Amino acid sequence: MELRSGRTLRLGPPLGARRSCRQRTCPCYDTDGVDHISGLPDDLLFQVLVRLRCARAAAHTSLLSRRWRGLWRHLPELSFRGITPGALDTALAQIARTDLCLLDIDVPESHRYSAAGVASLLRTAARLAPVVLSAVVRGDIDDHDIPVEVPIFDRATTMKLDVQNLYQIPPAQGGEFTVLEKLSISLCRVNCGFLVAQCPCLRVLELSCCWGLGIVMVHSTTIEELDVDGSGWISGIDIVAPMLKKFTMSITMDMDFNISFFAPMVKDLSWWCSCDFRNVGLSEFWRLSQLNLWRKESIWGLHLTIEMPNFETDVDRDLKQQIAQLPNFSDLRLYIVTWGHVFGAMMLNLLGICTGIQSLKLGLERFKRKACPPNCHCDQLQDWRNENISLMALEKVAMENLEGSRHEVDFVKIVFRCAPLMKRMTMKLAPEVLPSSRGCKEICDIFKANPSVKCYLYSSCGERVVYA
Repeated sequence: MELRSGRTLRLGPPLGARRSCRQRTCPCYDTDGVDHISGLPDDLLFQVLVRLRCARAAAHTSLLSRRWRGLWRHLPELSFRGITPGALDTALAQIARTDLCLLDIDVPESHRYSAAGVASLLRTAARLAPVVLSAVVRGDIDDHDIPVEVPIFDRATTMKLDVQNLYQIPPAQGGEFTVLEKLSISLCRVNCGFLVAQCPCLRVLELSCCWGLGIVMVHSTTIEELDVDGSGWISGIDIVAPMLKKFTMSITMDMDFNISFFAPMVKDLSWWCSCDFRNVGLSEFWRLSQLNLWRKESIWGLHLTIEMPNFETDVDRDLKQQIAQLPNFSDLRLYIVTWGHVFGAMMLNLLGICTGIQSLKLGLERFKRKACPPNCHCDQLQDWRNENISLMALEKVAMENLEGSRHEVDFVKIVFRCAPLMKRMTMKLAPEVLPSSRGCKEICDIFKANPSVKCYLYSSCGERVVYA
């Protein structure tokens, strides 16, 4: 098309028309249609298959060329995920190696194994002698009492056994997992003590959501890390582990729960224990609900949840006796569910055996605003207001959700009186309490009478209350 200026305008192809592109001449593009990969040496083909990280995908490469057929059977690392039990059994029977580096099995949740089926699967896995084994299968709940023998894996250094609903036992003929260093067991019943005794090199043990443990017994001269998580009702802890450095536990205590613990080198520890039976008491009325013992580096801490339950429970254990069995702690955190009751006598009773603490944090929860009735049993021991205990090491105190009631103010006075070396006191008021209330003013007067202590008072929304 020629314009009036004499120049020519070249029109492009009509909209939607296919444009021709110049063929790339880069030498990295193969245009001869020849399969250059299948002709590579076996060791290079193995490298390709290993990077697929899936036995099924590796087997499917046989569709490309006969050259690939059966190569997957010789791979050192095999992963079988999302396949049915029948297909898994067929595939395992075809594996040519008996010195696997990795065997990873994860059967879909919709497929259930009988106890005999799991036992057969584990025997097949043991024949392949993997260095690392991970087996995730779901057992038939009807077979939960049938023992499933875990065979010896001679070369395994790491094992993960997630065999849901079944009861796993060590091999009847004895023997040891001579090189096993890390063992993870989930969602099954297991005898922890017997199994650990057959692992002379075990360094890491993880028990997750196991049932029927009874007493968690670990007697080992090599174990360094122990994790017991959500494993049902536990009747006791029996630990003798001189090399243990990290211990994490989250359990529910049975009625007769007891502790025997020897681990002089532990530096990282966290125990969370729920006392659902409310059978551990402090005085006649208060009950232990939760206990959390922790250690970071050289600092030990204890966190207790204590309540006065609104239902009757029998007490067969004294909380003070249980605390006496624990290591000396310097950080004490208390969460008290008062239901409106007076807690002063109980607190002094507890602090009387915690005289070495350096830090105290007290959180209050009532769940109802109605005060306890006159002459309530919680305040029958009126002389608690005149008691003295030794808190010579206490330096920091924090209290939250205070209402400024008479007995709360009296308790604050006692803390100042019994902790002469205290350096810092922080308080936070309950949401319904105004800084202008009588109790708040009394607390401010206590602060003014102790100028050597840095005192801070905050409203429930975090705004600092000026009392000077």
